[in-house]
Amino acid sequence: MIHPEKIDTLLEARWIIPVEPAGAVLRNHAIAINRGTIRDVMPSIEAHARFVPDEHIVLGNHALIPGLVNLHAHAAMSLMRGIADDLPLMEWLGNHIWPAEARHVDSNFVFDGTRLACAEMLRGGITCFNDMYLFPEATVRAAVDAGMRASIGMIAIDLPTAYASDADDYLAKGLALRDEYGRHPLLSFCFAPHAPYTVSDRIFGSILTYAEQLDLPIHIHLHETTDEIRNSLKSHGVRPIERLHKLGLLGPNLIAVHMVHLNGEEIELMAQLGCTVANCPSSNLKLANGLAPVAALTSAGVNVGLGTDGAASNNRLDMFEEMRFTALLAKAQSCKANILPAWQVLQMATLNGANALGIGTLTGSLVAGKAADITAVDFSSLELAPCYDPVSHLVYAAGREHVSHVWVNGKMLLNDGELTTLDEQEILLRAEFWRERMATESKNY
Repeated sequence: MIHPEKIDTLLEARWIIPVEPAGAVLRNHAIAINRGTIRDVMPSIEAHARFVPDEHIVLGNHALIPGLVNLHAHAAMSLMRGIADDLPLMEWLGNHIWPAEARHVDSNFVFDGTRLACAEMLRGGITCFNDMYLFPEATVRAAVDAGMRASIGMIAIDLPTAYASDADDYLAKGLALRDEYGRHPLLSFCFAPHAPYTVSDRIFGSILTYAEQLDLPIHIHLHETTDEIRNSLKSHGVRPIERLHKLGLLGPNLIAVHMVHLNGEEIELMAQLGCTVANCPSSNLKLANGLAPVAALTSAGVNVGLGTDGAASNNRLDMFEEMRFTALLAKAQSCKANILPAWQVLQMATLNGANALGIGTLTGSLVAGKAADITAVDFSSLELAPCYDPVSHLVYAAGREHVSHVWVNGKMLLNDGELTTLDEQEILLRAEFWRERMATESKNY
């Protein structure tokens, strides 16, 4: 006689969309979770016979998907949401964002801003974010407190800030942080040089050496604007991608953010060398930087993930919106309605991002052996009726307001829309504190 296996949680839903295999939709299935890991995914009837759960959750009109992976974020910049809108990138940065950061950003700012971002992301089904910002030790504390998975950027920039005096100081502090938290189950790390126009060849060389030794991703803004390319040609004689290629940075560990202005040769080079592109359509649109050639990139075989960018330039951390924009804009650019079907865009928002961060064996799909990072989307509202294809609905019809539950590493962080690890009122009070503090000096930005 086979005795049922005791587990922590049995989670049932109308649909399970595992992402692996691509395009699969499992109906009336269950996910068995034990010690934070997916034990198995199987028909509900079989699961009832095989498992005895401590907790049994039935979501009768929901779709379960892997937790969304936000491949590019500046989480703490949530406290700058709306501070300087409707401006081109370099004016926005140079005249507003960088002065505001110089005046206000410290570890308390980053902790409070990241907690605000974590709350927003969890309520939108995001379970993992790839961050690039100052005072990353505060980002670590906020992410761990929230229970989220995070890739922490070891930032480098040739500009002094309250956090570090020069690029070498940034790297030393980032590496020390990785040494302290490198074994934390919810954290991973990457190098985060800001951009080609703010980082020297010497520092790029140091980053490449460290990245190869530690086998870590390199996360960088690249080919975001025409000015960036024009200035690179003037200063270095080559476009930024060619400069990074000559320095040896193009490869499977590179996560190139934005990648708006590309030619065919550059797309082929990115594909040949196994680079990843983090597409951030909302930010690109708002800053009028242009549109990444996502259809051409994916057709060439480039791994493309999705990011929100920071709330200062988006102004929301909404991966459902990024999925919808990605799909629709690619169709409009290519004049082909069959480009980027919904299942492929969902894969971008989950498994592709996890693979880029080097954690694709841990998260990004709902398969046995991976962490139980799961998002539940409620299909019971009238704007999602009727439903013929739940994957189509996730990309074209559903929004973050339909996210009902979120689990990270098997722990429920959102329960029927309510945060379980974060105090919403406390977060709002801290956000108001920073608004009042910054608004009194806004004329200076």
